[in-house]
Amino acid sequence: MAASELFTKFARVWIPDTVDVWQSAELLKDYKSGDTVLHLKTEDDKETQYRIDPKTKELPPLRNPDILVGENDLTALSYLHEPAILHNLKVRFMDSKLIYTYCGIVLVAINPYEQLPIYGEDIINAYSGQNMGDMDPHIFAVAEEAYKQMARDERNQSIIVSGESGAGKTVSAKYAMRYFATVSGSASETNVEEKVLASNPIMESIGNAKTTRNDNSSRFGKYIEIGFDKKYRITGANMRTYLLEKSRVVFQAEDERNYHILYQLCASKHLPEFKDLRLGHAQNFNYTNFGGSPVIEGIDDAKEMMNTRHACTLLGINESHQMGIFRVVAAVLHLGNVTIKANDRDAENCFIPPKTEHLIIFCELLGVDYEQMAHWLCHRKIITGSETYIKPMPKVQAINARDALAKHIYASVFNWIVHHVNRALRASVKQHSFIGVLDIYGFETFEINSFEQFCINYANEKLQQQFNMHVFKLEQEEYMKEEIPWTLIDFYDNQPCINLIEAKLGILDLLDEECKMPKGSDDTWAQKLYNTHLNKCALFQKPRMSNRAFIIKHFADQVEYQCEGFLEKNKDTVYEEQITVLKASKLTLLAELFQDEKQVSSPTDGRPPFARATVKSAKPRALQPNKEHKKSVGHQFRNSLHLLMETLNATTPHYVRCIKPNDDKLAFTFDPKRAVQQLRACGVLETIRISAAGFPSRWTYQEFFNRYRVLMKQKDVLSDKKLTCKNVLEKLIKDQDKYQFGKTKIFFRAGQVAYLEKLRADKLRVACIRIQKTIRSWLQRKKYLRMRSAAITIQRYVRGYQARCYAQFLRRTRAATLIQKYQRMYAARQKFLRFRSATIVIQSFIRGFRGRRQYKAILREQKATILQKHMRGWMAKRKYRRTHHAIVYLQCCYRRMMAKRELKKLKIEARSVEHYKTLNIGMENKIVQLQCKVNNQTKEMKSLLEKLVSLESTYTHETDKLRTEVDKLRVNEGSAKVSSNKITCLMEEIAILRKELTETQAQKKRLEESGNKYKAETDVVLSQLTEQNALLKSEKDDLNCRIQVQAKEITETMERQNEEETKQLQVDLNDERSRYQSLLNEFCKLEERYDNLKEEMSLVSITKPGHRRTDSTHSSNESEYTYNSLLSSEPGESEDVTRRTEEYPEMKGALDMSLFLKLQKRVTELEQEKQALQEELDAKEEQALRSKKEAEDQQLMARSTELEYESLKRQELESENKKLKNELNELHRALTDKSAPQATAPGAPAYKVLLDHLNAATEELEVRKEEVLILRSQLVSQKEAVACKENKETMTEPILFLEDVRKMKNQGEITQAFVGLKETNRPSQDCRLLNEDGELWIVYEGLKQANRLLESQLQGQKKVYENELEILRGEVQNLKEEINRQQQLLAQNLQLPPEARIEASLQHEITRLTNENLDLMEQLEKQDKTVRKLKKQLKVFAKKIGELEVGQTENVSPAQLADEPIRPVNIPRKEKDFQGMLEYKKDDELKLIKNLILELKPRGVAVNLIPGLPAYILFMCVRHADYINDDQRVRSLLTSTINGIKKILKKRSDDFEIVSFWLSNTSRFLHCLKQYSGEEAFMKHNTPRQNDHCLRNFDLAEYRQVISDLAIQIYQQLTKVLENALQPMIVSGMLEHETIQGVSGQKPTGLRKRTSSVADEGTYTLDSIVRQLNNFHSIMCQHGMDPELIKQIVKQIFYIIGAVTLNNLLLRKDMCSWSKGMQIRYNVSQLEEWLRDKNLQTSGAKETLEPLIQAAQLLQVKKKMDEDAEAICSMCNAITTAQIVKVLNLYTPVNEFEERVTASFIRTIQVRLQNRKDSPQLLMDAKHIFPVTFPFNPSSLALESIQIPGSMNLGFLLRV
Repeated sequence: MAASELFTKFARVWIPDTVDVWQSAELLKDYKSGDTVLHLKTEDDKETQYRIDPKTKELPPLRNPDILVGENDLTALSYLHEPAILHNLKVRFMDSKLIYTYCGIVLVAINPYEQLPIYGEDIINAYSGQNMGDMDPHIFAVAEEAYKQMARDERNQSIIVSGESGAGKTVSAKYAMRYFATVSGSASETNVEEKVLASNPIMESIGNAKTTRNDNSSRFGKYIEIGFDKKYRITGANMRTYLLEKSRVVFQAEDERNYHILYQLCASKHLPEFKDLRLGHAQNFNYTNFGGSPVIEGIDDAKEMMNTRHACTLLGINESHQMGIFRVVAAVLHLGNVTIKANDRDAENCFIPPKTEHLIIFCELLGVDYEQMAHWLCHRKIITGSETYIKPMPKVQAINARDALAKHIYASVFNWIVHHVNRALRASVKQHSFIGVLDIYGFETFEINSFEQFCINYANEKLQQQFNMHVFKLEQEEYMKEEIPWTLIDFYDNQPCINLIEAKLGILDLLDEECKMPKGSDDTWAQKLYNTHLNKCALFQKPRMSNRAFIIKHFADQVEYQCEGFLEKNKDTVYEEQITVLKASKLTLLAELFQDEKQVSSPTDGRPPFARATVKSAKPRALQPNKEHKKSVGHQFRNSLHLLMETLNATTPHYVRCIKPNDDKLAFTFDPKRAVQQLRACGVLETIRISAAGFPSRWTYQEFFNRYRVLMKQKDVLSDKKLTCKNVLEKLIKDQDKYQFGKTKIFFRAGQVAYLEKLRADKLRVACIRIQKTIRSWLQRKKYLRMRSAAITIQRYVRGYQARCYAQFLRRTRAATLIQKYQRMYAARQKFLRFRSATIVIQSFIRGFRGRRQYKAILREQKATILQKHMRGWMAKRKYRRTHHAIVYLQCCYRRMMAKRELKKLKIEARSVEHYKTLNIGMENKIVQLQCKVNNQTKEMKSLLEKLVSLESTYTHETDKLRTEVDKLRVNEGSAKVSSNKITCLMEEIAILRKELTETQAQKKRLEESGNKYKAETDVVLSQLTEQNALLKSEKDDLNCRIQVQAKEITETMERQNEEETKQLQVDLNDERSRYQSLLNEFCKLEERYDNLKEEMSLVSITKPGHRRTDSTHSSNESEYTYNSLLSSEPGESEDVTRRTEEYPEMKGALDMSLFLKLQKRVTELEQEKQALQEELDAKEEQALRSKKEAEDQQLMARSTELEYESLKRQELESENKKLKNELNELHRALTDKSAPQATAPGAPAYKVLLDHLNAATEELEVRKEEVLILRSQLVSQKEAVACKENKETMTEPILFLEDVRKMKNQGEITQAFVGLKETNRPSQDCRLLNEDGELWIVYEGLKQANRLLESQLQGQKKVYENELEILRGEVQNLKEEINRQQQLLAQNLQLPPEARIEASLQHEITRLTNENLDLMEQLEKQDKTVRKLKKQLKVFAKKIGELEVGQTENVSPAQLADEPIRPVNIPRKEKDFQGMLEYKKDDELKLIKNLILELKPRGVAVNLIPGLPAYILFMCVRHADYINDDQRVRSLLTSTINGIKKILKKRSDDFEIVSFWLSNTSRFLHCLKQYSGEEAFMKHNTPRQNDHCLRNFDLAEYRQVISDLAIQIYQQLTKVLENALQPMIVSGMLEHETIQGVSGQKPTGLRKRTSSVADEGTYTLDSIVRQLNNFHSIMCQHGMDPELIKQIVKQIFYIIGAVTLNNLLLRKDMCSWSKGMQIRYNVSQLEEWLRDKNLQTSGAKETLEPLIQAAQLLQVKKKMDEDAEAICSMCNAITTAQIVKVLNLYTPVNEFEERVTASFIRTIQVRLQNRKDSPQLLMDAKHIFPVTFPFNPSSLALESIQIPGSMNLGFLLRV
């Protein structure tokens, strides 16, 4: 393809830029061959020119289309070059806030310098099991790929994490290990995954430090191998470390810190256990204060110390070893403060001052001799052939030796800790495979580069070589797999650079050789390097201005190394004498450090490979003569590096390259220059170059056909897609070298996809233009025709209107001319007059204003002069005061200074001895004189005090006298004032009385006159009052209507409030249910774990002839309820336990008793929580019932008030409504004529209902027995009187009355009906007086009596409830005391040794079980006593009822008996009557469980027999055991049933049909236990025959709870089966599959999409999901599952579909597009259609899909303006703010016609939603299970009609 085709006008290119590295520009003219300049316009609208190099003629790199920008994989870009990579990373990082990007096989991770919510357990679960290309790039995706390839290929894996300091290597490695720990779990109970994660804080504290680039920089490399067993669970781990930066111990650069552990110790100095370390602030120690930055902002070193100690404890480093480590580290700090001074006489000698404090502390902490250490710090021993010399060292050499010793001690501690960490992480079982995580330093270059940077860059050269070879190998395998001819790709090979470093006579060889020379130095070594490699190796150079440095050209950049310090760091000299002193230490840890040095540091010892990979110390051991300790640091590092490369080459590597976006650690800030440097250094650009050299863009034939179908003509489309693609490509791209056809894919060279995208966009643009042209022309034509017809009509009407207006205008013009003439004349005259008068007024005002202004100015000047005079005087006074004050202050300061000097002199004289001597002369005499003076002064003081007391007494006496006199005078003055006031008042009253007398006389006259007027007015007022009375009556009626309306509104509001409260209670109830069911699920998991451990123990202990097996079928669920079953089983179990311990003593060591006790304690806690939750659930239900009852009471009160209002209204309007009374009497007569005659006779339905009610009341309440008997007698007498009358009257027909009675809900309504029945059953004379005075009052009294009866019942129930509450509180208190006692005993047992612990725990269990047995026996005896007592009472009541019935029959007359119709009675034969029970023998119980549960096939039962048949059979067996009163059989049968169901569900846990079948039968069995329990709440819908089948002897409420828990467990297991079946279908069917063909075209994909971990097994579609749903629904319907339960299951299924789909949408950038939103909405509509077909709209399943629907709508709505933001905020109320922002960030256009979401719009959304309170969690909880309920669903099936087929092999069951 010619360049002229690509470099056309408006094409965009990249040009170099000094600030942003690369800048985008647009061509203003087409490029033609031979042009030397390109005319460009940059993005800031500046025109520029780009000059083309005439030699190379290289054009600037082209920019990718916008549709490809922001891709997940950089290899998906059409143009692969540096600017494209940089721009794509910047767009993802800055605009989309995405820190991970794929680059082929490399994951590029950019450090955001901010905590992101993308590492939670929900994200781990989302990536678990997914293919690498299916989800957005993430470190979890790389970890999942490694884990999956390890399991699939049976090959070890490695994750290589590299990057600069501060790029986030350690964090990435940490997250990868967390992923493995979370996904795989551990193979044993030792919690290895927790220990692997706990090793991070330890290694960070001892190996990480703050640098200028990173606050937590790893100063060593580490390779962690995480071992897995055959089930791919973590078994252990091992760590290898490389090149610890020991020089940091003794020196740090500016703004850097030493290792964290040193500052953590200093921050924890206040702890009592650290008092002996005698530490201080970090600034007080030399080794921690070199950098001058001892504090990291936001980090609490004391808190970090606690985390470090906790991690040490978790990894098995006990407290004594921890304190030993801290002592050694603290000793290193004190060693740094030891001062070494030079000898003044001899510069070659030095010494340590005597009793140096820090050296004393150092020796005390390490337990070494002070004199020896002080001596050997300043001397060294020289051994010749025959003699030994002790030579003093100069100061500089001694300081270096001290620092070398500190580094050596710290490195030994580091090695020891790593060794113990590895020992704690060592695998307890055999390792099958491993995944290694390499966290190693990236390429480093500083202003001054030394030995450490040389080793780091050497390691990176080796890793880069391995990386290049791996990339090349993958490319080659891909080409060979697709059978594409390939040629060798030229890639950078850094083997020459590696040879320069490690080959013979290389840099390391020359360095080791120079170290062996007696007088070797850095200068001589540099000369050897120049002589050997300068001008011979192109990669080695010499700096121009230095003879002590050299330059190496590495793969990333050339680095200049300073030779100073190379030899010293390579030798790492530590003197033997100092080590010998340390070996003699009394501290065991220190002796262990140096005695085991060889074992820890040797890389070639004989340990197994997994344990061998410990720390390899880099120091040569000069103190021992063997060769191992004479190796230099460089030699050891080279060996360990070769070992690492062998390990990596034996594994499948995965690469993570960490990028540091800026040096200022700013969040989401991108520096292009720094990013490009790191991209070049980490090999990402090399990967791109290798990919670009071949065929980087790859499409499957189907993907290519779908994407570029628009470029094909109809005749080009063939049935063979492969042939179609070939034909089209040959036409579109003429150069066949630009593409290749593989077996399954088409391979394109760089730039070809962009060219095809350009052709596709042009074709779509032309099509769009044609469509727009046609539609616009049609719209304009229609618009033109409408406008033309409208214009003609408008013209016609306008022209006529204009003619009429013109004629009218002519007439008005003539008239207006005359009017204007006279009007103008009048206006001019008036204007003149106004101007004249106004002028005169203005002149007068102006003259007055000027005079006043002049007067005010003169007055203002005079006042200002006075103010200035006073102000200047005040200022002068103030200045004088300030000056005076300052002078006084200066005098005081001066005098104070002179006094201080004098005082100082006096103090100096006072301290001198001579002064003391002079002072002491004559001191005794002076003291005696002073004593005398003191005594005289005390006497004078006493006399003065006495005088003072006397004066005070006289003063108080005189003051009292004066006060009394003053009070008397005040009283006299007040009395005088009062008397004068009285006189004046009397005079005023006399005057007032005179006035009143005159006024009364005048009023008398007026009254006489007004009397006559009043008589006339009263007549008028009377008429007005009558009118007002009428108005008041109408207003009264209106008020009555309003009162009724308000009463209705009040009742409605109360009902609404009650509904809201009930809804809230329902929500709380659901929350409690979910908590309870989650705890139950956890309990089941523990139970399964316990069963598995039990099975493993049984497998371990081989059965012998005399071995007895314990009952493993005992359910731990029933321990809380079926406590009676322990009476017979527990003693035998305890005997079995003792026998097993006697027969197998070797099992004691294998049994982890602490784990057993922990599990047991956890089980008890769960049971207690379960009981508490159950009680809370009951309380919530009671509260809901109570609120409902209160609402009903309020409604009753409202009804009563309405009745009262009606009665008052009747009394008020009785006189006016006589007509209504007559009509009412006529109505009564009509009713009496139509009523049935025998309604209230004995035997009538109404009579039976009331009699049954009264009988029930007598059985429940003995207190009201006499009252009930009186009511019965009254009823009988009334009915006899009614039956004897000729005119028999009733209320209603008997059938209607019976239905009304059945509708009554509570006892109060029945009582009220009974009172009404009494009133209506009176003679007809009373009926005629229905509205007479006093009858309503009688009804009201009856209602009051009924209310009192109800109140007494409520009070009784309240007392019972309070008693039960007190009992429950006592039980809770007892349980708390028992738990505390158990915890104390557990703590005591844990302190014992293992053998004694096991014996003590067993003894405790035996005593506990015996105590429980005794308590249960006592309870059983009490229950037997109560049963016997109740039986006696039942017999007495039966006799009384019999006598009562006889008396009633005697009272009935023969005439009544004759009137009753005699019905024929069918008497069945008793021996053939089937009672709905099944009898079986005790020995047949196991056979029953086996045939009915364990070996039953659900398919045959569901198809051929009635649903729930096994549940009915089990219940009929329970009924028979209850009938014969055999509690042991009931208990055994129910326990066996529960355990049998658990066993079959455990065996067939993944079979949906089995789980669904037993969920249906368990719920049916639970309903049967409720329906036939005998409780009134469950007997409402029973037939009389079913009521006869109720249980008689046992209350199985507790077993109902156990079976309910079992049903919950089965439901949760069913949801897991559903989830496992639907999980692989959801993403493919809901997201990936195109249900609407042609809507979305796939974009180009990168390398990750074609190297998926698992081969495609066939794609699932939406039809697959619908078919699976149909299958589930049909199976559940066949099994007869309750409809409400089916609705709950469907709701759970739809929640799983919605949550999984939304989670994948939030983690897949390629799915967030407009077309995908349309696909999702269509798929959701299909699911809603399925709900409608199955009549499941009310199940709540549609609401669970609401978050997914809103996310799809969010993809389709406009996202530009503020109005769009407001619409989005109001629309998306079911998804969180984090999800909304994530979708907007991920939104990616599929076509060029769509636009991206701007960052400003996203910020607008965030501002609008900042006040929304929702969860910060990004993903939905796909594992959430809604709380399940089992609404009571009674069966209409009669038990006696059930037939058992012979195919079930239950012939041993006998029908009773």
